[in-house]
Amino acid sequence: MADIFGVIADATRRDILRLLLDHSAPAESGTSVSQIVHELGVSQPTVSKHLKVLREAGLVSVREDGQHRYYSLSSAPLDEVEDWLMPFQDAAADADGVGIPALPVQAVHAADVVGRAAASVNHAVAAALKRLPGR
Repeated sequence: MADIFGVIADATRRDILRLLLDHSAPAESGTSVSQIVHELGVSQPTVSKHLKVLREAGLVSVREDGQHRYYSLSSAPLDEVEDWLMPFQDAAADADGVGIPALPVQAVHAADVVGRAAASVNHAVAAALKRLPGR
């Protein structure tokens, strides 16, 4: 698997991720390659190249419909980035004097586990709803 930081270091890939996030309404079943090309103003071969990298990193999923491909955001791999950023965000909040009081390590761990579980359930439910007939 590719290094997630290397994958998101590219501005075009970040633009594609943002576009997919913006189009991630429950009623949508993905964003077509042609729509990404149109909205970003980037060539189709360039978009396809970047989508391949994002797909290999697990950041996007693809649904095939004939010759068309529809992409959706899969944000779970970004947890690694969030985990890496959290100490910096905590330090910045503490430096600003707006940090919350320190929690016991067990409470921090429990909150992390609950938050990740809630995000996973949310993603699973949204994916299941997209597969329902008539959606």
